[in-house]
Amino acid sequence: MMIKTYIFISVIALLLFSSFKSNTECEYAGSNIGFAKSQTETAIAKEDINKARFFAYKALNAIEKSKNQLAICGCEYAEIDLEEGLRNLKLAIKATSLGATRMLLERSLEHTLNGLEALDAHDLHQSKYGNEVLALNTIIPTKNAATLLKEQDVTSLNEKIDFSLKKYKASLQKIVESVNCKEARAFAKNIFDNCEKELLKSNLSEGKKYYNLRTKEITTDALLRIPDCL
Repeated sequence: MMIKTYIFISVIALLLFSSFKSNTECEYAGSNIGFAKSQTETAIAKEDINKARFFAYKALNAIEKSKNQLAICGCEYAEIDLEEGLRNLKLAIKATSLGATRMLLERSLEHTLNGLEALDAHDLHQSKYGNEVLALNTIIPTKNAATLLKEQDVTSLNEKIDFSLKKYKASLQKIVESVNCKEARAFAKNIFDNCEKELLKSNLSEGKKYYNLRTKEITTDALLRIPDCL
């Protein structure tokens, strides 16, 4: 009995330590992402494309630095939004007109803000400590608690992805209609190629698989609607 009690207390202590480390990394990630937000806002306000690119680079570097912290934090909601924000920053830096650059920066900013919001709510929608303790103390005949909670997380995450991609679809349509043909095609093709590259990874989470698959489908439809560029 004493041994079982000792093991249980040890497991709880380990989970509490893991939770503390996770929360610390979430805070560090939030700080970097907050800096990326301010730099993106500054880039959007610039009337010179080179100045806009300069601040976009600073935002991009800040998000890149937050990747490892986000991985430890474990907030996949934020990871997916920041991945899309990063993608749009890279495309903004490559864009050849101020209008296209600003449009992509605005899209990136939206995802950055969503990422910060997801981090703030991380304890509510994905508490590793809560899931593990519940799994240790609950017995369900067909599926254990951890499995059910994981399924609920996946469903909730997929719903968030679907909602986010509605905005992406509208934004992509706006780009196709307002940006010159070659730039619009290059923009969409870059996203399509990146999705294919991501989907080849064997260690991709279910959320990221779903995100990249749906993004690829939406982008394919947009590519089919872009006329041949002369």
